[in-house]
Amino acid sequence: MLSPTNSPIVAAYVAKTPGSAALHAKASEVLPSGIAHDSRYTDPYPIYTARAAGPRKWDVDGNMMVDFYGGHGSHLMGHCPPTVMEAASRQLMQGTQYGSCHALEVEWAGLVQALVPCAERVRFTSSGTEATHMALRLARAFTGKRKVVRFLRHFHGWHDHMAFGVDNHFDGTASPGVLPEVAAEVVLLPPNDIEAVKACFAADRDIAAIILEPTGASTGMIPTTPGFLAALRAACTAHGVLLIFDEVVTGFRVSAGGAQAESGVTPDLCTLAKILAGGLPGGAVAGRRDIIEWLDFDVSAEKKREKVKHQGTYNANPVSAAAGIETLRMIRDGDFCARATAAAQVMKQRFNEVLAEEGVPWAVYGEHSVIHFFTNPQGMAVDPLRWTPEGQQAALMAGEPRGELMKKLYLALVTAGIDPKGARGAILSSVHGPEEIAEATESWRQAIRALKQEAEL
Repeated sequence: MLSPTNSPIVAAYVAKTPGSAALHAKASEVLPSGIAHDSRYTDPYPIYTARAAGPRKWDVDGNMMVDFYGGHGSHLMGHCPPTVMEAASRQLMQGTQYGSCHALEVEWAGLVQALVPCAERVRFTSSGTEATHMALRLARAFTGKRKVVRFLRHFHGWHDHMAFGVDNHFDGTASPGVLPEVAAEVVLLPPNDIEAVKACFAADRDIAAIILEPTGASTGMIPTTPGFLAALRAACTAHGVLLIFDEVVTGFRVSAGGAQAESGVTPDLCTLAKILAGGLPGGAVAGRRDIIEWLDFDVSAEKKREKVKHQGTYNANPVSAAAGIETLRMIRDGDFCARATAAAQVMKQRFNEVLAEEGVPWAVYGEHSVIHFFTNPQGMAVDPLRWTPEGQQAALMAGEPRGELMKKLYLALVTAGIDPKGARGAILSSVHGPEEIAEATESWRQAIRALKQEAEL
């Protein structure tokens, strides 16, 4: 554990966040590690947020931060956009769970269908993990095949088929609690290797589907190489393998129609969440009618087959639906995706300028509205203003955080006034303007200098 006694960075964080420290002490008595989500694990303890608005949030000690995590990417329009909040509030007073169908779910699905290229039919879930789980079940039912192909380090939630090969168990062995028999039905391939895909398809006729984050692992931390999606689409079509885009993060963020609309490559199925529900809980599987109709009672009876079962108390929850409808209407009619992307690209440039000025051989990279920090673990000669991720080894891009350096980077950034996406990057919204980017740039400079003072750089 990091100690404030020998680190000014840790000491400053501890001095600034006593309320968070006290809450974490209580949380540790009732929650494993005192947290509700693995990404919030922080040494010595995480921050506890009291409220948020627009591009900013305030912790329980009253510290204001520019927020670059955005509810794990849920908030394209920042926290609490007024019309979305009004829509959710109106519905909240009319009911939160009817146990029956309602008009909002029909309108919500219609908006998804109108915006997302592959969405001939839509089925709502409660989360992104549930959506990827359902997509795999549908793929196996439709194809009659057992296996799914994934790419190393691509994240698709935490259910059994996805619980390894992201940050460990790269050999495909089961992680704790996952049956080896389940893990054996998953084929892990290196990212961006179309020849490995073709060889896999040719050697194994039991592949039902292949799933990936279309912009690359961890929303582009290992970027998808040019032409790969089109080549993957062709290979899947040629071998009768379903192509699934996990657009839980990229859906309605890369563009109004997601990464599939931006790339011009249409998958057979896609999974959605986060922005879909306006930052409230909610997910969906969207895709080809003939695949999703495996959930349809009448079609299944007509074809004399057993349907795929799917329940879920909070599927198409009316409050989430109300927030989602207003959010998707705004995205359809506005330029929110473009504004978020523009803000991110400006901040990327500013951060790289700081690195160059400070003589630090790191780089900040990323497309659209998500950027990543390359901290150069092998100590290469890197010009921050010229470095690109193209041609870099995947393991180098996504290697394990470098011990205390990365922990201290995160603490230094929080202390300096921004909440990043851990120590690895940032997610921007359409309401991150010049003022927030200027503040963030100064916070980045302060954090870099603090690491230098502790001889971490």
